[in-house]
Parts: sequence; C-alpha cells; structure tokens
Amino acid sequence: MTGATPDFTLLPDLALRTLGGAVVWANDESFAEKENLIKPEESTYSPATFGHKGQVYDGWETRRRRGAVGAAPEAEDCDTAIVRLGVPGVIHGVIVDTAWFKGNYPPEVSVEAIAVPGYPSTDELLAAEGWTTIVARGAVAGDSRNPFTVDSKRRWTHVRLRMFPDGGVARLRVHGEAKPDLRLLDSGPFDVAALENGGLVADCSNRFYSHPQNVLMPGRARVMGDGWETARRRDKDNDWVRVRLAGESVLTMAEVDTSYFLFNSPGAVSLTGIRADGSEVELLARTVVQPDTRHRFGIDADAAVTEVRLDAYPDGGLARLRLVGTLTEEARARLRAEQEELS
Repeated sequence: MTGATPDFTLLPDLALRTLGGAVVWANDESFAEKENLIKPEESTYSPATFGHKGQVYDGWETRRRRGAVGAAPEAEDCDTAIVRLGVPGVIHGVIVDTAWFKGNYPPEVSVEAIAVPGYPSTDELLAAEGWTTIVARGAVAGDSRNPFTVDSKRRWTHVRLRMFPDGGVARLRVHGEAKPDLRLLDSGPFDVAALENGGLVADCSNRFYSHPQNVLMPGRARVMGDGWETARRRDKDNDWVRVRLAGESVLTMAEVDTSYFLFNSPGAVSLTGIRADGSEVELLARTVVQPDTRHRFGIDADAAVTEVRLDAYPDGGLARLRLVGTLTEEARARLRAEQEELS
C-alpha cells in the first residue's frame, strides 16, 4: 500500500466504532457491509474466501452500476454512506482507505459533512439541508490510504462518503478535534481528559507500537493493542504523554490503567499539571505501579491546569488514563464562545 502519512493522523479518528461512531445508512452494500468502514483495526484479506455473493472483503463494497440498457453508468452516478461521528468535532483530515480493493475500487470519491443537533433518524438525515463539501470529488488509488486535508473550522456531527460510480472502500478515517455539546459537561465533575469530552493527546515521546490517543478512548481496553505502548528505551530518559484537557480544570482524581500490560507496563509513573501560563505543578509524585492493574489516585492540588503530562519510567504501555475534574468558570465561558464560533 502507498501514501504518505499526513500530520492530521496524530489527531483521533472521530468516526471510530470504539468512540461511538456508526454507519447509519448506505444506499447499497451488496458485496460487503457498510459497518466495516469504521472498524478500529486495519482491514484484512484472505484470498479465495468466497461466500454466496463472491469474494469476502473487509470493507464496504457495492454492486456494479449499470446505465440504460446495460450501458456504463452515468458520470454523476454514485453510491453513498452516511457516518455519525462518535463525538462531534472539527475535522482536519480524512483518509479513504481502499486496502485490498485492486480491481474494484471507486475511481473517485467525495466527502460532505453536516451538523444536526440531537439524535436524528436516517430519514431526517436524508432530507436534511446543509450538507457541505469538505473533500471535493477527486481521484483515489486502489489498495491505498488516500489522505485528504480538510480546510474547515466548523463543528460537524455526520459525514457522507460518495463513491463515483461504485466499488469498495475498506476504511473511512475522519481525524479531528472533539467538540462535544457543552451542556453535557455542566452536571458536575467528569473525565476532562476523555476524547468524547474534548480531551486530546497533544504530544508524546514515542508511538512505536500503537496510537497514544488510545489512552483517552471510552470504556475499558479489551486487549493490549487497545492501549498505547512505546518501544524499549536503551538510554537514561523516560517516555511521556501530554494531554490537553477539555478546558482549564481543577483535578480531583486520576486513574492510570495498565490492564493487559503484563511484562511491559511502566515501573512507575508521575503526573504533572501545566497551567495556562506554562508553569508546572506536581499532581502525583513518582509512584510505583503494577502490571495489569487499574490504579486510582486522589489529587490534592487545587491548581487550575490546562494540560497534564504523564511520565512513564522508563517506558512501557498504558491501557487508559482518566483525569476527573471540574471546569473553571473561565473555561466554561471560553468553550461557550468557541461553540458559537464553530456553529
């Protein structure tokens, strides 16, 4: 497979099933079901695995379109799928992955987006006005990750993938920054690091084995690969991950989860808060942690912080990081203004 990895892939995939995404509609899925588009794992392929409808593909594949009297399809003919993002957000880039589709990929694709409040039905989405093109119709290659940078500052809830005229797409990745409804965050303390609440991994020392955004995903990790694991260090330094919180917050509790990391968890961890002015405050002193364990630590510091850095000594893997706290009034005001601007 070909294709350079653009910088936007450092951001979380807002369409992932594990984040709550869903493929809510497709006009056709004759050969392979639409739900495959948002699976978290990479697409796989086993040759000569034929079902009643042909070769089994780990992706979304439609039938061959035919025009009038069996002729080739018209130029504007297309197949369409609608994806509800797991959490609304600002989209920075899209990857249309045609892995394993070599003679049956779509020659061209486009992507549109819309923001619809609440929980719209399929019929409401199909009838909705306001779909906006974020990826113009353009060519894609087969068996490739096809990246498209998105230049939009708006907040979206759904995306619509079109294939011209038909074919197969293995995965649709929608990378961006989560922007949840602020009203859902006003009920008291919550996990201000969670992706679904607007948290984000801003940087990390190493992502050799898996993506650092995994540590902020909803729910418990199911296997080691659901977390973040670094390469083995051969120097005197340590690995770290820096999390941008949903907003400036005062933290009260942290959970450091090493589930499924049996022989490759960190030996110890520490947590450092970063204030808006860049100064630092200790939240958790360097503390020994155990393999395959959910650790919960109370935080006594009353400083308001915008980011938290977790240091892992010397290296290893984490399943999840939870940081429970309360937004400051300044943060709430800033988020309200931001949501109005993004609408």
